[in-house]
Amino acid sequence: MGEGIFISFEGIDGSGKSTQAHLLAETLKTQGRTVRLTREPGGSPGAEEIRRLLVEGAPERWSAETEILLFTAARRDHLEKTIRPALANGEAVITDRFADSTRVYQGATRGDLRAVVDQLHTIMIGKEPDLTFIIDMDPRQALARGLARQSGEDRFEDFGAGFQEKLRSGFLALAREFPERCHVIDGSRTPETVAASVMEIVQDRLP
Repeated sequence: MGEGIFISFEGIDGSGKSTQAHLLAETLKTQGRTVRLTREPGGSPGAEEIRRLLVEGAPERWSAETEILLFTAARRDHLEKTIRPALANGEAVITDRFADSTRVYQGATRGDLRAVVDQLHTIMIGKEPDLTFIIDMDPRQALARGLARQSGEDRFEDFGAGFQEKLRSGFLALAREFPERCHVIDGSRTPETVAASVMEIVQDRLP
């Protein structure tokens, strides 16, 4: 089988990226493509166990440095057990978050740790998506939406609106840094309209 396509969705909490990842997966399936929809942290049994350590509990539970190590461990397992095998099988892999989230959440907003994140990524991961969609919207609106879910996985939402503002700036800066793969999508529109914008870009890149 030929190499598949690797697509990631990024954005602040509550931006609608999970919804868009799901909608894209469903659209590609209707075209007869084999799709692997996954998420981070998580996406493999070992990584899902680490996920609970990261997204539950008090905001101060972990330092930014510890978070980087936990996210990298989860991502390595995800890469080995899920992403690489699916791509080798020619599948379209769609992930709700990948390394860009660590670059922004821990590397840019919780201390000047971007160099640490990038160094660990180079050593332990060494893989970037073919396409990254950054779903952008007003942080206060997104925060209200995220907290309304009452998922129990709201540790990062509990950092507050100021943190979400920093995250948004970080993701937009990342899009400028990697313009060849990152596409900023206005997430304030209806989910169907956002999905159409995403699909227009994906269609041109499908193998």
